Amino acid sequence: PLFAGMNGSAIENFSCVIYNICLMNCTWQAGRGAPADTQYFLYWQNSRDDGQMECELYIKDENGRNVGCRFQNVRIEIEKAYFLVNGSSKDSLIQFYDEYIELYKIEILTAPLNVTAHCTGDPVGCIITWHPPLTSHVEKVKCFQYEINIQNK
Repeated sequence: PLFAGMNGSAIENFSCVIYNICLMNCTWQAGRGAPADTQYFLYWQNSRDDGQMECELYIKDENGRNVGCRFQNVRIEIEKAYFLVNGSSKDSLIQFYDEYIELYKIEILTAPLNVTAHCTGDPVGCIITWHPPLTSHVEKVKCFQYEINIQNK
């Protein structure tokens, strides 16, 4: 069967975030029904052209169980990335968890660059300028929306 394994043994609360342009963290929690010796392994595929790769740098909890993965040099492709977390235990079969994620939706953008404010006393007031944030995949500057919060000091 497709979902062979003990009920409740698959991971829970899987989530990933991309930051600093090319770094990604994924985290999860052990399944509530998983035996104590269960170890989890994450595999991912960033595009159809790439093969499936196992996580190179696991984040471990105090019991040495894998509860996350740190990635470097992540490219954001147009299509969805595929994530698979399976587990092993000497006592029983562990259910797997998988998900497709559009990476651009989980990216935390860096702050805009070179923000400058030039204020004069005349009716023009202040001119504020900036450059778009750095990102690995957005070529169109028109894609960005900005919000300016001005507080009178």
